[in-house]
Amino acid sequence: MSALADMVSKAVERSNVLFSESVLVAGSSEPEIRAAKLARKLRSDYTQSITTVSGAAREREQDREGAGESAGPLLLTVKSEDASSGGGSDMVVHRTANEGKTALVVSGAAGSRTHVPKPKWHAPWELSAVISGHLGWVRAVAFDPSNEWFVTGSADRTIKVWDFAKCCAGSDGGLKLTLTGHIDTIRGLAVSPRHPYMFSVGEDKLVKCWDLEHNKVIRHYHGHLSAVYCVTIHPTLDILITGGRDSTARVWDMRTKQQVHLLGGHKEAVGTVVANSVDPQVITGSYDSTVKLWDLAAGKAMTTLTHHKKAVRSIAVNPREFSFISASADNIKKWQCRDGRFLKNFSGHNSVVNALAINEDGVAFSGGDNGSMCFWDYDTGHCFQRGQTTPQSGSLDAEAGVFASTFDYSGTRLVTCEADKSIKIWQENQSANSDTHPIDMVSWESQCLKLSRH
Repeated sequence: MSALADMVSKAVERSNVLFSESVLVAGSSEPEIRAAKLARKLRSDYTQSITTVSGAAREREQDREGAGESAGPLLLTVKSEDASSGGGSDMVVHRTANEGKTALVVSGAAGSRTHVPKPKWHAPWELSAVISGHLGWVRAVAFDPSNEWFVTGSADRTIKVWDFAKCCAGSDGGLKLTLTGHIDTIRGLAVSPRHPYMFSVGEDKLVKCWDLEHNKVIRHYHGHLSAVYCVTIHPTLDILITGGRDSTARVWDMRTKQQVHLLGGHKEAVGTVVANSVDPQVITGSYDSTVKLWDLAAGKAMTTLTHHKKAVRSIAVNPREFSFISASADNIKKWQCRDGRFLKNFSGHNSVVNALAINEDGVAFSGGDNGSMCFWDYDTGHCFQRGQTTPQSGSLDAEAGVFASTFDYSGTRLVTCEADKSIKIWQENQSANSDTHPIDMVSWESQCLKLSRH
């Protein structure tokens, strides 16, 4: 009977320990709960202890006991295998004495608040001016390298040139020029930084080169079999790259009008394309949910990124570092340019994202087809501002959509092209500071501590 009573007593004691520890981790993140479960196993009589007691912590505890002080916290480092992260992780178990009872508080590298990156503070953005003039959806925007004017393309088949300073001030005379020549919706614009040329593409399969000194078309680039959705200019070479509904990206010699490469491999329309001065020199995003990094010299894909689950409609390259972000309805993902290594998710913009833009200060903007807008700290992925664009009077609520966006060359103004036929200019709130608009660290830390699938 004594042996049976001894077994029952031990069982009750183990149960009390388990239940008391489960209370401690209530409301904790999943890594902390897994670590707590591991700590419980370490206390069980049926498992072999695999803990390594920190020598410095043991010496401090012995010194306190010798001095007659209460035992302080004892740190134990537990090596565990985490299948979700693909490797081992160190978990630190803190043992504290409280009225003769032992409590275990577990924290790991994935769940420790000290490892949460602190976002850089950015001022909130606010609407500065609304420009009207187009008669259809505004689908494309591009800035002149001098930052004096910008161009927009619309479903009304026109290209409009705007005086940037007058538009920001909201004064009359902002519209400088209207160019006609396309016979269908204009989907992409690019202004050359080295030549007086502007390039436009549209759903009429046409790629046009405009002479900005004479305001007329001087070249056509023939080859696309269907609508052309995007265009970009190489930063150092005299070539331009276009992508369209024929599932290809085509590289053109700017002066001879000859097609240099046909970049094929996507299974659906190429919705966005950007160019770098070094490898990968071309990055394309497609409606087949993939992103391809291309070697321009070989005309072949270096890497194919298949992380997205929905169509990739926009890509933006960081002007300060060799990385880029791609937008889809599932997530905005940050990548390393060189090898296409995944860096992090920008989670929270639950919409079809049509527009991305990044400025020199590390502010990333994303605009959705339902009018939702998010401003992100590019380094950490923290969304410091969410907003909703408002359609201009006389428009339907369904016309609250952002189709294109870009920062000016100073990075202090943001231009968005929207479904209500308007162009909106945004700027930072000059009176805001970290006291009036503090960073919400509580929600940011809770978001960082969540386990997310990439």
